[in-house]
Amino acid sequence: MAFEKAEFRARVGRIQQRMRARGADALIVDVGEFMAYFCGYEVSLNMYRALVVPASGEPVMILRELDEAPYLELSWLSEHVTFRDWDDPVAIVADFLRRKGFAESTIAVDLQSYALTVARHDAFKALLPKARFIDMSDELMRSTLVKSAAEIAYQRKAAGIVDTVMRETIEWAREGISERDVQAFVSAGFFNHGADHGLVGPITAGTGENFLHGLAHNRALKRGDILHLELVPKYRGYTSRLMRSTVLGAPTGEQKATAAKLADLQDRQFAAIRPGATGCDIDAICRQGVIDAGLRTVYNNVTGYTLGFYPASTVRSSNFYRAFLPNADWQFEAGMVFHAYVSAQGLAFSETILVTETGCERLTQMERKLFSK
Repeated sequence: MAFEKAEFRARVGRIQQRMRARGADALIVDVGEFMAYFCGYEVSLNMYRALVVPASGEPVMILRELDEAPYLELSWLSEHVTFRDWDDPVAIVADFLRRKGFAESTIAVDLQSYALTVARHDAFKALLPKARFIDMSDELMRSTLVKSAAEIAYQRKAAGIVDTVMRETIEWAREGISERDVQAFVSAGFFNHGADHGLVGPITAGTGENFLHGLAHNRALKRGDILHLELVPKYRGYTSRLMRSTVLGAPTGEQKATAAKLADLQDRQFAAIRPGATGCDIDAICRQGVIDAGLRTVYNNVTGYTLGFYPASTVRSSNFYRAFLPNADWQFEAGMVFHAYVSAQGLAFSETILVTETGCERLTQMERKLFSK
């Protein structure tokens, strides 16, 4: 198991407290991130599966019989239900709720779930016509925001991996290789240093303002190109992320000045982060600072977002529930972890940061500068 039973029980106890406050008798958890958070196991959506959490007592996992063996290896729960591949999983979950006495109860669901399609939601209502369904998506998302010491330890491990692989990649990069060659090098590095898998993140040539999600190409990198690296390893499902830029050849004076300004703005942003600070105020330090410096004409993307556990198969590669934006009215809390980043003119810096009781700490430790080869 990824965590001690006591930690899992505490997580379940907190969501059950929120359930009781909302009047929910049972909660259907079907997003992989939350399933893993409460029971230690997550699996793809090849077939519907769900964790049923009662308002008191231990949750029960309902999953394919084929997935039982890995579930038993990773989960702490004492009860689970399996179904055959020709069974209707939604009907199995509904039948379980009926057998446990929830047919006429208040059942909480996650209306922002990528697993609970409109058809599945309608099916639950048809199969349990006397039940009352309420939305607890916000409570579920909030439950994972503040990380435990054990979770932070995994993110420190991921940060160590990304620092090491970033250094190795920059040392290895050179003219004549392609962006896809760099992807292969990074992927191998992740495996070599203990990451969960070889998913690398965006690697592309840095140009203009909107390069962060650029594609990797087969063309050879040439002198003067900016190699943009965003590396996103996971350790036990927990990710830390890092961006750096490398100029192939000598950087121009303008590039040096831009990189220095971006790093300075991010330093100011980090210095202002502390419990109680507001997301929009922290965002403005980088967003408005970049525009005021004349480094970008517009700045329409986030400057930071929540980091934590990401399942092996999920539709969300990033979690924007708490993002650094001009309209972000939420407040920072100790124990939150973020990927903070700033970019302009083909250059980008990012760090994984932990909010502490008195400020913030960089989990990623690599030198923040413009590299050149």
